Amino acid sequence: MRTRAVTILVGTSKGAFLISGGPDRNGWAVTGPFCGGWPINHVIGDPDTGDLWAGGGGDWHGAGIWRSTDGGASWSVIRLTKGTMDNWAANDQDFAKMIGWKDEALPFTNFSQIWSLGLAHGTLYAGTKPANLLASHDRGLTWERMEGLTKHPSAGSWDGGAAGLVLHSIVADPVNPNKLWIGISAAGVFASEDRGKTWERRNRLSNAEACAHHDHPAAPRNGETGHCVHNMMRAPGGEDVLYQQNHHGVWRSTNGGRSWDDIGQGLPSTFGFPIRVHPRDPNMIWTLPLNGDSAGRYPPDAAAAVWKSSDGGKSWADKRDGLPQTACFFTVLRQAMGGDRQDPAGIYFGTNSGSIFASLDEGDSWSEVARHLPTVLSVEVLDRS
Repeated sequence: MRTRAVTILVGTSKGAFLISGGPDRNGWAVTGPFCGGWPINHVIGDPDTGDLWAGGGGDWHGAGIWRSTDGGASWSVIRLTKGTMDNWAANDQDFAKMIGWKDEALPFTNFSQIWSLGLAHGTLYAGTKPANLLASHDRGLTWERMEGLTKHPSAGSWDGGAAGLVLHSIVADPVNPNKLWIGISAAGVFASEDRGKTWERRNRLSNAEACAHHDHPAAPRNGETGHCVHNMMRAPGGEDVLYQQNHHGVWRSTNGGRSWDDIGQGLPSTFGFPIRVHPRDPNMIWTLPLNGDSAGRYPPDAAAAVWKSSDGGKSWADKRDGLPQTACFFTVLRQAMGGDRQDPAGIYFGTNSGSIFASLDEGDSWSEVARHLPTVLSVEVLDRS
């Protein structure tokens, strides 16, 4: 397979960063921060053009999406909602002048952050907090809300959980533009087969009778997986195989989410945030279990390991080579694990302590390629021919 130039795209609590390694995935160099120091929840890129998008914001800035059409050399922001700074600036001319503020009408009012981005079949998608799904047909310049999801009959029952109601996973069929899946914490998995016009909720357990009772409100019950999805990916290939790391377990669906099988047996914990699927092998997956939501949310026994399965979750192996094995208390958040399309595939993750770890042998060994970044919120990879 022809090698490609690889850039790790990192969203942090203090802007976006780019970590370039070239086609040999070596000599990593960090540039940034970009995006005005905004909290950036997700950064993605178009491998065909090199265009980049970074979504984020918060109560202070409001929600917005930063865009670069020159590989990250320059960025501009498309603001979508107002924040506290707008209220301050509107009532303080000196403050408005200091920050270069101008009064402008913005297209939305009911969300404060962009949490996730996705690009598929010429459409750019964005997930928000609270949960909405937006779509852009002009590379991110203008946006519309996908009302079929916002007005779903179940919307009134969606529970925001501790992190708030966030749409964090946007999954597309690479061939069929009509098929989309999204994950919302804590409302679960939703699927559309008409390009987002209508949505079906898909959280059913394949074997509800085998589900043990848990007291935690996010745990499986009532024949469903539990609605607190943390991250979800589609496996490559023609079948609609999906994987999700849930608040309580790792799950696999072979029918586009219509039913889910528990594949967490052999893992040290049911709790974790990210999950990653190999770019060509639908049975190779990686996850990073943490010790529990109320036990500190760090690796079990304070020893880091990425857990790998090569058989679709039937068995798991812990991969520790190059990862800290003592006094390791970092957290890896839901969007903070990415992968490239090289052969062998590279896997990357970032920590809330500001490190980026890379594996160039499909997770078997690891090295730290950046450190001392702000809290890492997302990791994706742009690899271009």
